Amino acid sequence: TCKSSVMIFFFSLVLVWIYSCQMTDLVFTEKEMVNSLREYIKAEESKLAAVKSWANKLDSLTKTSTSDPEAYLAHPVNAYKLVKRLNTEWSELESLVLQNPSDGFISNMTVHRQYFPDEEDETGAAKALMRLQDTYQLDSEVLAQGKLPGTHSEARLTVDDCFGMGKTAYNEADYYHAVLWMQQALKQIDAGEETEVTKADILDYLSYSVYQMGDLPRAIELTRRLVAIDSSHQRAGGNLRYFETLLSKQMNEQHQAFEPASEEPIQLGTYTRPRDHLPEREEYEALCRGEGLQMNEARRSHLFCRYQDGQRNPRLLLQPLMEEDEWDSPHIVRYIHFMSEQEINKVKELAKPRLARATVRDPKTGVLTTAQYRVSKSAWLEGEDDPVIARVNQRIEDVTGLTVETAELLQVANYGVGGQYEPHYDFSRRPFDSSLKVDGNRLATFLNYMSDVEAGGATVFPDFGGTAVFWYNLFKSGEGDYRTRHAACPVLVGSKWVSNKWIHERGQEFRRPCGLTEVD
Repeated sequence: TCKSSVMIFFFSLVLVWIYSCQMTDLVFTEKEMVNSLREYIKAEESKLAAVKSWANKLDSLTKTSTSDPEAYLAHPVNAYKLVKRLNTEWSELESLVLQNPSDGFISNMTVHRQYFPDEEDETGAAKALMRLQDTYQLDSEVLAQGKLPGTHSEARLTVDDCFGMGKTAYNEADYYHAVLWMQQALKQIDAGEETEVTKADILDYLSYSVYQMGDLPRAIELTRRLVAIDSSHQRAGGNLRYFETLLSKQMNEQHQAFEPASEEPIQLGTYTRPRDHLPEREEYEALCRGEGLQMNEARRSHLFCRYQDGQRNPRLLLQPLMEEDEWDSPHIVRYIHFMSEQEINKVKELAKPRLARATVRDPKTGVLTTAQYRVSKSAWLEGEDDPVIARVNQRIEDVTGLTVETAELLQVANYGVGGQYEPHYDFSRRPFDSSLKVDGNRLATFLNYMSDVEAGGATVFPDFGGTAVFWYNLFKSGEGDYRTRHAACPVLVGSKWVSNKWIHERGQEFRRPCGLTEVD
């Protein structure tokens, strides 16, 4: 048998994706704006030089004229030139001063501003960093220093950046992350880093966030530091009295003696992260770190490699696909070099202008909507869009033996900074949403990996160009296979492109007939 990589399917299969193509566009947009800014600066400097030249010339003239005005004006040429200056040249100077070299820059800004990220995007980017921090158990200092695996350059976060991260978390009532990032901001400002943010501002947010995490002694200690810096602070005095009263009350009720705040610095692990909506959060994140279920030797011995010709399909006879068993139960297979580099580039080229925020179907209403548990952008491509799409669709049909006539369009996804898709099923659980009544449920998933990442997520699949995986979402009875619950981990460093084809039940009656039991 061939050596198969560790498979993680939520017992489980973890998919690692990220979107970044539109972020790349923003990089070049910013570069263009910098060039425009430099042109504006040159124009302002040129204007200022002209005004200075005028000032120097007029300064010399006025010194002469004011030393003896009558003698100066006695000369008819001087009289003429004075009238001419005041009537014509000062008007020209006025026009020069009123010129606005910023018009070109402002016009350029206006054109590009429609593509700029907004407040929601900035909040999303901050949350993405926090998501990476949680998933890969990264201390704030590691992120702030930019020392991430797979990176060749360091991108540092300043005090202002860390403060901004903490403030974003604070505004979302996420005091756990607010503490981590305000503490990092405080650490950097204590180390002497120059910043526009004041230490008092940081301590204000940090002390209250620590209080919200239930650490009264440390909240009191931080608030005392704040009062020492700014005794007239609007909230500090009141907060300090409130915290001290609350702590005294707790100690009396619990018959405990006062214990000073821990001198250990706040870091990852000091406080427990509150639980959220996802019950298997810890298991999901452990899988993303590569700490998932390991297949034992006995099970691995039943995994094989083979050449797949689609049961002697004419299109695959001369060039069969390399197929590997990736997991045994449910059965998942991987195809090596399923797509060529040229095909991948063409698919990306077609998808880029159509990318939009990916949606999910609300199980209650059936309406497509965006969701925080799926952060990506996607596009849908038809076979008629380009021969490459038709060829990929045909190849999927040839190798799986399933018709794609009732399948959904080829979906191309590009997952961004911390982009993710939390644990989910591809199939719809009964009652079916109305959109699936015609062609049935999602019988199977065919997923193409169109790029690889430098770091992050469980490295489930090696770096093979055009690698693809395939699995059935339903048993032969039509019942959903709940073992296929899977997730997309946030990628730590890199960019991830995937495309997938969801194959539906209709038309497969003779290609994948019903089994004898419910779980065949």
